[in-house]
Amino acid sequence: VALHTGKEPLFRYEDRIAMAKAEVKAFQPGLKAEIEVVGFDTLLVDLARAQSAQCIVRGLRAVSDFEFEFQMAAMNARLAPEVETVFLMAAERQQFISARFVKEIARLGGDVSSLVSPRVLARLKARFKRQKQRTR
Repeated sequence: VALHTGKEPLFRYEDRIAMAKAEVKAFQPGLKAEIEVVGFDTLLVDLARAQSAQCIVRGLRAVSDFEFEFQMAAMNARLAPEVETVFLMAAERQQFISARFVKEIARLGGDVSSLVSPRVLARLKARFKRQKQRTR
């Protein structure tokens, strides 16, 4: 989980790490490999090196994602040629989902239950309930 100082995430850094850990824990019992969630405030390639990773897996939803991801992969390859970037395409039914859309729909009271897990849904509802109470 990256600490994005240039973005305005909905949840605090520590909360996003906790949420990611909860999501992984929910499906990890069925996996043969263990997944570890870590937070970082460095370059992704530096984290990859620190974790002795040989590969970075990035998701692509649409062609519009490709240009940015391609540039990032090229820069990462320049910075750390020993770390390969692999792209996975999102399933067709999930290609339109983005954090920006989910946050906006949830903020306006729309139903995002088919877009996020029950755990994330509960966090979104709690977050926007608190925001509404503060603005009253």
